[in-house]
Amino acid sequence: MIAEHTGNPDHWQVALGSAAVEPIVVEVWRGEVVEARHRVHAVAVSDGHVVDSCGDPELSTLFRSSAKPFQALPVIRARPDLGDPEVAIACASHLHRPDQLEPVRSLLAKAGATEDDLECGAEPTRLEHNCSGKHAAMLLLCRERGWPFEGYRRESHACQELMRAEIAAAADLEPSSLTAAVDGCGVPTYALTLERMALAFSQLEQLDGGPRAAQAMRARPELIRGDGAPDTELMRLGEGWVAKGGAEGLLCAGRSGLGVALKAEDGAWRPLRSALAAFLARLGFEAGDLANVPVANSRGEVVGELRAR
Repeated sequence: MIAEHTGNPDHWQVALGSAAVEPIVVEVWRGEVVEARHRVHAVAVSDGHVVDSCGDPELSTLFRSSAKPFQALPVIRARPDLGDPEVAIACASHLHRPDQLEPVRSLLAKAGATEDDLECGAEPTRLEHNCSGKHAAMLLLCRERGWPFEGYRRESHACQELMRAEIAAAADLEPSSLTAAVDGCGVPTYALTLERMALAFSQLEQLDGGPRAAQAMRARPELIRGDGAPDTELMRLGEGWVAKGGAEGLLCAGRSGLGVALKAEDGAWRPLRSALAAFLARLGFEAGDLANVPVANSRGEVVGELRAR
């Protein structure tokens, strides 16, 4: 694969070219009819340089749940005894399956906290909220640092001040330069360009605690989301990828010093697998079954598919 030939960004530029390329277009086919089209921007970064892109690598959007591996780093450093399920669920956007809720409960127990201490809201309960693993890990970090639980989700709390610093460091930015908004679970989220997101994922395993986060995510990809999700399925390929999706059509991944970030212009989740498969193929990587995204009806009959072009 091209990615394994050299870490020199000039090699990537020669191999892949530097001309501007339009966003990836993912078409939704039902029978022989194109029913919808999604535009997906994508960028790849290696050794601090953009090595390929489709669309706008400087597109700015919110990091959302793709930031979770970086938000988990402080608690990983504070508690090196955490097991793979606990680390993975801290990085996850889970589907509240029993196997996913068990490590959330374990994190809460180690924090001396209860479900009532979670400030992520109820979807349908606080424990079952898809971000409860991240929130439980933040409570454990508060316990280790001697910070109060109350208000740990707020931007002014020491916990979130540290989260801002972690994300800024991963993206090689000053913390004060990050524009904040409020994520779906109530904690701050920050605006970055796709290039900076890809850079952060290219550097994840060089950060303190990063190798542990990546190892746990690769070991337990089913905890990160679930069957069919692009981040879970990419890690299941067994090619060394670490990946995390985010709300509004965002997906970030990295391996061996290469980082990629994809963003669906319309915020849709469904084109990401097809777009990811097309972008990986462009980079010279095997995409396995990622591109196989059928469209089914309520009877379970396959009546179409998604195709990237």
